[in-house]
Amino acid sequence: MFEDALKSYTNVSDLLNRIKPRHPVYCIYPNVYTETAKHFLAGFPGRVLYAVKANNHPVVLQLLFDAGVRNFDCASLQEIKLAHECCPGAKLYFMNPVRFEDDARQAQQRFGVRHFLVDHHSGLAPLLSEIDVANTVVFARMAVSHASAQANLSNKFGAKPADIPALLTAIADSGAEPALAFNVGSGVVDPEAYTYAIGIAADVLARVPFKVRLLDIGGGFPRSYPGLVVPPLEDFFERIRSAARTLPLAPNGELLSEPGRALSAPGLSAITSVLLKKTDRVYLNDGMYGIFWELRFKGHQQYAHRVFRNGELLSGETRAFRILGPTCDSSDELPSRIELPASIAVGDQIEFGSIGAYSLSGRTDFNGFFSNDVVMLSDPTARPPS
Repeated sequence: MFEDALKSYTNVSDLLNRIKPRHPVYCIYPNVYTETAKHFLAGFPGRVLYAVKANNHPVVLQLLFDAGVRNFDCASLQEIKLAHECCPGAKLYFMNPVRFEDDARQAQQRFGVRHFLVDHHSGLAPLLSEIDVANTVVFARMAVSHASAQANLSNKFGAKPADIPALLTAIADSGAEPALAFNVGSGVVDPEAYTYAIGIAADVLARVPFKVRLLDIGGGFPRSYPGLVVPPLEDFFERIRSAARTLPLAPNGELLSEPGRALSAPGLSAITSVLLKKTDRVYLNDGMYGIFWELRFKGHQQYAHRVFRNGELLSGETRAFRILGPTCDSSDELPSRIELPASIAVGDQIEFGSIGAYSLSGRTDFNGFFSNDVVMLSDPTARPPS
């Protein structure tokens, strides 16, 4: 459905031979998304919820759904609407403890949402006033973090572990099914983080006077980038599987996860064009206010890349260049130099790979620079730089 609306090319060379892009072009590799989703679904020991915030492009959502992802972690009513439209029949979860007034009611009545989340007693009553608690699950989010995470996600959301039993009890008393959730952080680079967090969850659940059926362990599953190599996902899955054996869940208990980067990163690339070259500086038609905005935060500092000239790969002796975007903000510069062919020139293209996470969903139109040129690459053997 949504795929049919996109222009399609065989591969990057075919695209560049047929058009000379004036603006950045973002390339979806459908087979990569299919393989990535199936790999995660086969490995994670529980229910997989794709975190829509990581990449909310309709085609990405549809590709993941077609590959078997049937559950979607949504942070807003708008994300719920989008996932409902792109993925008919998917189960949608409203997993943000901060909601606009009446959004929970609309989510339930219009889109059939039955899973919600709170992280404080003050958030429970407003939620209960909007929803029918029958057959509804309400998660209590617990604050837990680990030093191996690139970002601490518990400094904004989450109740202290000591406060969770009372919150779960209040949810149960309301008539809704109580469940537990946490998010150990973003970009977790050590599988031990999940062992640690699940251990805390086990201690908390042991102090609850009833059995909880669902435990949502959040996201944070990483991907490797140049300069940031992380363990394979199998290492994370094995640690989670082992730690989960200690959980005092109900007999029909189940783990949930909310991968964003792990599913969205590998299948998208960005084709940028060189606008200007000055000695050791290369200026592109995309930058830190566009597809590269995530590089402002702690974590990886660059993406795998390759250079094209007239549709053909450009090779030769390389040197390190500073990479700058097109805006007139002096901070519009990638955080690290990258190796490029020394002969790179105005009009050449650089394709950056594995850029699907936190890129399309966060780019801006600052200074009037913005591209919404998204295409499909149909060659099943085509792969982005990695």
